[in-house]
Amino acid sequence: MTIKEIEDSIVEEFSMFDDWMDKYEYIIELGKNVPLLEEKYKTDDNLISGCQSRVWLGCEIKDDGNLYFCADSDAIITKGIISLLIRAFNGQKPEDIVSADLSFIDAIGLRENLSPTRANGLVSMIKQIKDYALAYSLKK
Repeated sequence: MTIKEIEDSIVEEFSMFDDWMDKYEYIIELGKNVPLLEEKYKTDDNLISGCQSRVWLGCEIKDDGNLYFCADSDAIITKGIISLLIRAFNGQKPEDIVSADLSFIDAIGLRENLSPTRANGLVSMIKQIKDYALAYSLKK
């Protein structure tokens, strides 16, 4: 699936919920289902700065030329948010990640329904993902 198709799927899932409390609960559930992060990725180099909670993001490029992400956080809602980003970007080409507009974030109302510190954290997570993608696209 393309990033846009995955974004559309996420928007469709969130459209099932009428209010933001239900959407928060769904994000928390997503966070609970994120696989445990290997300890080798829980390093200061993988810690995203600018987040209220601690968020680690690992990234690797595989033989198919696509990027694969893993993440963890000490806050369950943040873990749910990063899981949405990973879902959109996992297995995608670096150049597609760099150029992605992430319209789904605003379409589901995520940014406007986060506290200012969590919204800043969201921006930091996106920046780190795109920085990884840019770095890998320049290696080609």
